[in-house]
Amino acid sequence: MGQIIGIKTTKEDKVVIEVQMGYEESLKLKGHIKNIHLFSEDAAEIKTNLSQRGTNEATKYFLIPRELRENLTFNEKVKCQRIDTDSRIIFVYMVDKIKL
Repeated sequence: MGQIIGIKTTKEDKVVIEVQMGYEESLKLKGHIKNIHLFSEDAAEIKTNLSQRGTNEATKYFLIPRELRENLTFNEKVKCQRIDTDSRIIFVYMVDKIKL
């Protein structure tokens, strides 16, 4: 887990953020330095559930809360990333807005 250690505003109304994180976490970026999104676990306020279906509950589903379902088309390809930390497993799903 990282933390922000510095924030500066520029004359162009941009924000420069200095982030500190562990070496192993930085390796998970796989060298990518563009299209990076920062988020905080503490910012998540909407609660939802996991659902299990099928034989021996082998199929697992992440339920999308009603508040977040607007403008979603189902049966589209979605990208997913799993981030393992010492205390949590974080799943990030990316839905292409253009196809919606």
